[in-house]
Amino acid sequence: VLAELIEKFVSHLSENRTDCYFSMGSYKAMDADVKKENLSSLQQLGVEMTVRYGKYLNLLKEDAENGLCFVLLNCEEFLKQQQRTVVSSLCCLQEHYAGYDWFASSIFLIMAGDREKTLMFLQQFSCLLVSAFLWLPRLHLSMHLPVTTVEYGIHPVYFCSAHHVEMLLKAELPLVCSAFHMSGFTPSQICLQWITQCFWNYMDWSEICHYIAMCIFLGPDYQIYMCISVFRHLQQDILKHTEA
Repeated sequence: VLAELIEKFVSHLSENRTDCYFSMGSYKAMDADVKKENLSSLQQLGVEMTVRYGKYLNLLKEDAENGLCFVLLNCEEFLKQQQRTVVSSLCCLQEHYAGYDWFASSIFLIMAGDREKTLMFLQQFSCLLVSAFLWLPRLHLSMHLPVTTVEYGIHPVYFCSAHHVEMLLKAELPLVCSAFHMSGFTPSQICLQWITQCFWNYMDWSEICHYIAMCIFLGPDYQIYMCISVFRHLQQDILKHTEA
């Protein structure tokens, strides 16, 4: 039900020019017979973890690995069309996105391993503003960002979402904010980790789905509210750890 709902919602928005923040471009999927070997060792590890998790949730079938490789490689090629060339020694500014694409993997699981539906959804989703915040590889070396922003290698999720979380935390949860301050660790570091991984390894699958759906339907600012609500939920644990 969720797959159909977000599919129809995103399809409807992407057809309306006023809702399209980015251009979709034209892209034809490469050959379906892509091999796992074409991916980096980090991506291969991510694929194994995703498929194992998908089978544990009874969402994926045996041949799911090839389907996910197909999605990841096509996403990479598709997003390259909107990237700029930057000469830098920073790992995060090389041609390939340095991390694993947890958002595309999440959508692959929501679509029950249907690679064509997943790729079509991601292509349409990429023209919406919320894609910049939910799908981190979307803005990797992006031509939609100022050159100076790209050269710093800091993703907008860090200086937009994570920054606003810190501002809200001061007002909403001053004790949690103080606890972080005393630890010498910033809430924005934690938030960036959660958001980059789409809350994998932190929340149950149903909650991950709620997070993705909420941001798509209600807007990217719900990413910030989600982080604040998690900190509120963890407040007693955080304060207990601070005392200890």
